Amino acid sequence: MLTCTQRKPSNPDAAVTLTLALTAEERTRSRHRFEIDGQAVFLRLPRGTVLHDGDILEDETNSNLVRIAAKPEPVLTALAETPLLLLRAVYHLGNRHVPCEITASYLRFLPDSVLRSMLEQLGLKIKEEVLPFQPEMGAYGHTH
Repeated sequence: MLTCTQRKPSNPDAAVTLTLALTAEERTRSRHRFEIDGQAVFLRLPRGTVLHDGDILEDETNSNLVRIAAKPEPVLTALAETPLLLLRAVYHLGNRHVPCEITASYLRFLPDSVLRSMLEQLGLKIKEEVLPFQPEMGAYGHTH
């Protein structure tokens, strides 16, 4: 059993004990129990901690390191023919407080048939994919 209590600086060369693949929602949990290959991993992190792909956690004995990986999950990717159309889609998703991954060329969000239909009616192309989801943290999101 591992109990992770603190986040360390990301280090791609760190010798980790195990890698914990988590969905975007799971990476927002500061207190949770996960089962990995028959081993229990407990998170006991400061309230409000949001984990990111590549983060390193240390257990309470300071002897084990756990790398966080963004787990591929079902998502919808919205593509627009123009930047203005993509901006309109961001406005409508933001108005509904939808967790969204925002880039210059696409928007990505969790599957929702109502949102999909709305964006298709605006003229966006929607693709169903299974990929790591990295939603925007928002103006008050915690940083590393």
